[in-house]
Amino acid sequence: MKKILITILFLVAISFAISFTFFNTERGVSLFAQIDDESVVREVDEQSTIIVENLPQSSLSHALLERIKTSWPWYVTRASGLTAGFLLIILMLSGTGFITGSTFRFLEPITAWATHRALGIALGLSILVHLTTLYLDEFVDFDIKSLLIPFVSDLRPVELFGFPVGSLYVAFGIFALYVFLLVIVTSLLWIEKKPRTWKAIHILSYVGVLFVFVHALYLGTDLTQGVLRYIWIGGGVLVTIVTLQRLWRVKTV
Repeated sequence: MKKILITILFLVAISFAISFTFFNTERGVSLFAQIDDESVVREVDEQSTIIVENLPQSSLSHALLERIKTSWPWYVTRASGLTAGFLLIILMLSGTGFITGSTFRFLEPITAWATHRALGIALGLSILVHLTTLYLDEFVDFDIKSLLIPFVSDLRPVELFGFPVGSLYVAFGIFALYVFLLVIVTSLLWIEKKPRTWKAIHILSYVGVLFVFVHALYLGTDLTQGVLRYIWIGGGVLVTIVTLQRLWRVKTV
């Protein structure tokens, strides 16, 4: 039952996200715009900028098919990033709900724990897909080093107080990767064998979600504008509120 739940959560979430990113073309022309047979729609960068180029293609359908063949890693990268982000918000809300009791208003304790665990595994799968397709993407230059070592990437470098600090927002994503890798692995292996150690490590989730929030807000293609940006910010505010409630409950109990 747990494996089925994990599979359903992951497939539904990433399928929805892929569908959204494929049809979300807020900048430039629409994917299915009415253009001449001698034109083709092509992605030009990771910012969802789309232009129409005159290329010697026989038909629009053939041109779109060729575009999809080269652009699919970029769409899956966006989709898996969205999936991971919103799974993380749900995961944090359900986790803090164990302390405040709000989660058990919706689910029985056993079901709640199984769902929380399934969400964690689905989050791990989404992160893995996100990293893999970033590596395969031809539009953004990521190699193994820039994916795994903070500040190696030169994507959107940042300056703090006049000092260059490299790609800070990519670094936040890498920091979050290691935080949640540690949290997920220890949750699978130590929750019963070493509960105190597991609990101490699990608290790092709150640091990880902060890293992810900033990383996605400044680098997420689909979070640059529009309704998803406001939903993401609202999710961050909601996680902050329930975290403060959790701290207040721990302090007063």
